Amino acid sequence: MDAALACSVATLIFLAIAISMPVFGLSILGQHSENLLLNGISALWRQNWLLLAGLSGLFLVVMPFLRFGLLAITLTLLKMGRRPAWLGRVFRWSLWLDAWAMSDVMLVALGVAYFRLEHSLTVEVLWGTRALVAAAFLTMLTRATLDRRTVWRALGPESTAPRHARMVACVICDLVQPTSHAGTPCPRCGATLHLRKPKSLERTTALLAAAFVLIFPANFYPMNISHRLGRNVTYTIFHGVHALFAHGLWALGVVIFCTSIIIPVVKIAVLGWCVWSVRSHSSGHLVLKTRLHRLINELGRWSCVDPFTIVLFVPLMNFGALASSSAGWGSTAFIAVVVLTMVATRCFDSRLLWDAAGGRVA
Repeated sequence: MDAALACSVATLIFLAIAISMPVFGLSILGQHSENLLLNGISALWRQNWLLLAGLSGLFLVVMPFLRFGLLAITLTLLKMGRRPAWLGRVFRWSLWLDAWAMSDVMLVALGVAYFRLEHSLTVEVLWGTRALVAAAFLTMLTRATLDRRTVWRALGPESTAPRHARMVACVICDLVQPTSHAGTPCPRCGATLHLRKPKSLERTTALLAAAFVLIFPANFYPMNISHRLGRNVTYTIFHGVHALFAHGLWALGVVIFCTSIIIPVVKIAVLGWCVWSVRSHSSGHLVLKTRLHRLINELGRWSCVDPFTIVLFVPLMNFGALASSSAGWGSTAFIAVVVLTMVATRCFDSRLLWDAAGGRVA
């Protein structure tokens, strides 16, 4: 817990530096431009890309500060030997925010933005980039050092219920209680105990259908539009990947191909398979389906790389008639697909796969 606390506090410091200092500097024909992370978000908002700007601001600024602030509060109070009744809820919220605090995803977006600009323009890496890189690595280090079960045990004891009684498990802190407690708050983290997530299948199906509809404009509409010397140049996801390959950046091209094309399609396919399996009472490949559901739950957030790249591009390409940049409809559709599939993955209760099989395990 000491290591996680140190990483959390350091992450907060570097995040504060990252949003208050320029990220990149760009020079064209004697003109110079610098971009702050908040400038990109506000520029998208002024251009009426409200969904893209709002979600980017949440994922890159608001939720990271909340995530690490709540985690630091929890670990500090535990280190001081204090356990107020509300602390379990604070730690629960910090864990929930983990998937939506995307400073580490921004690390890949920084690399993509830099190499897209560096091959043809003069780019200067400023202190905002260094702070973002440090915050990204510390985010991942915090996740690696934090032992959630140790924290939960420090917040409250494990269950002392009879070993052979019918039990219900809290999906947040793993505390088990008798099934008679279903529908009541968990005594350790405050989450409502459910035998199964309510309306899991209906919510997953609705969110999945919306994501499936939006995946087509997300891939075929422009992600962003650059205006250079009176000429508009559009970039779709496929164009971006092709450009990285064309400039010899194979490793980065493969990463973007996987995060922006493969992962969204795989998420929709896996969730569709799981929903169909429950509805058809399939008993095949239950372990595989459960593992795939866990995998896409972890990987889904990394699809935000391309929208975050646009947040960096828009304020940087600010040279009036000489060169400028704006978002495209593909970026809004794409970030909506990411959010819809992430929520759908969390709404789906993989235990329904085993319930539907009726005890027939394959």
